[in-house]
Amino acid sequence: MTTIHELGTQRLRDRIAAELERTRARTALLTEAVDDADLMRQHSPLMSPLVWDLAHVGNQEELWLVRDVGGHEPVRRDIDDLYDAFKQPRRDRPALPLLPPAEARAYLAAVRDKVHDLLDRVPFTDRPLVADGFAFGMIVQHEQQHDETMLATHQLRLGPPALHAPPPPEPRARVADEVLVPAGGFTMGTSTDPWALDNERPAHTVHLPAYVIDAAPVGNGRYAEFIADGGYDDPRWWSEAGWRHRTEAGLTAPLHWRRDGDGWAYRRFGRWSPVRADEPVVHVCWYEAQAYAAWAGKRLPTEAEWEKAARWDPATDRSRRYPWGDEEPTAEHANLGQRHLWPAPVGAYPAGASPLGVHQLVGDVWEWTASAFRGHPGFAAFPYREYSEVFFGDDHRVLRGGSFGTDRAACRGTFRNWDYPIRRQIFSGFRCARDARPDESPR
Repeated sequence: MTTIHELGTQRLRDRIAAELERTRARTALLTEAVDDADLMRQHSPLMSPLVWDLAHVGNQEELWLVRDVGGHEPVRRDIDDLYDAFKQPRRDRPALPLLPPAEARAYLAAVRDKVHDLLDRVPFTDRPLVADGFAFGMIVQHEQQHDETMLATHQLRLGPPALHAPPPPEPRARVADEVLVPAGGFTMGTSTDPWALDNERPAHTVHLPAYVIDAAPVGNGRYAEFIADGGYDDPRWWSEAGWRHRTEAGLTAPLHWRRDGDGWAYRRFGRWSPVRADEPVVHVCWYEAQAYAAWAGKRLPTEAEWEKAARWDPATDRSRRYPWGDEEPTAEHANLGQRHLWPAPVGAYPAGASPLGVHQLVGDVWEWTASAFRGHPGFAAFPYREYSEVFFGDDHRVLRGGSFGTDRAACRGTFRNWDYPIRRQIFSGFRCARDARPDESPR
């Protein structure tokens, strides 16, 4: 007779198998959309050749699942150093003796065969690494993160379009300009989500004064007003470091924008189209976001302010997993998973709004916050320091919420991303916040 425990274990095995298959299908789509020469080419010194990412996800799967969890002999020990992201800077990877595409695909298949065998027999309770399938979830999220990185590489590549997707939905709701978040405490982070990564842990209470946050990400129209008002030419709006970077890098508009008559055009995945005013601005760095916020008389939200707006439910005083609740994202909730190839206009996802009426907190664009990347109080590195801890400090700024290229497996209300403040090849945007005035009340 099958026990309840056995049924639960089989459901977990089935879920993991489905997530592995779904993720690998996306990897295949991204790497089969171009020919072998394109796979081997470096499209930007900021990015790896696509074939490096392809073999790297297989190598990580081998290291953690085949060797560590399974205790098996290596499939290819000789390539470990080639695909070590810390040993091999991105700019140098094209010169490495990388596996050619056919060999890389064969390697991934060999690793995956061993993982399927392992999945059929591994217990999920004998040590923290495998409890609730964590190691498998970590590998799914790692591959999905590299899939988003490969999608960003596709955005940088020149030549005819290689990726295709339908446009995102049109607006379905009117969205307010701002939302007041009342003062008080809320639970930030998580201690219970089984696949949450170490930097999301542990759950802890954060008390915040009242503040006001934009009800939607900043749109192209408003950002174009900042440009037209001389925002890129006026050092008043920029920090000292930001102005120095703006000057040295020659920034004049978001990445992939160019003048189009009296307006702007935006190149997305090989196609030029007019900039649409109500779409969230994308491909701006932290310094640009900070300068816009200053010009608008606001500031960037802290990471805690972003998360409270995204998760806190005033009716229950609890933090949800997502803005809309605890259920997994669907196509009605958010623009995720490469379903579309650019941000959706403001108001396109009313079902994904938070209880306070804040929209599009998940998907569309990663949102820069004011916060440097640090561990939560009580942070403990797991299962290795190089996932999060080595990046802590003032060099990296936190982004939240995910983009149209982020998969649902690597996106939840506690998920944290981080990058250098000069980066804008990523799918990054922002929303603004400000301190609440004493006379302000909810609208």
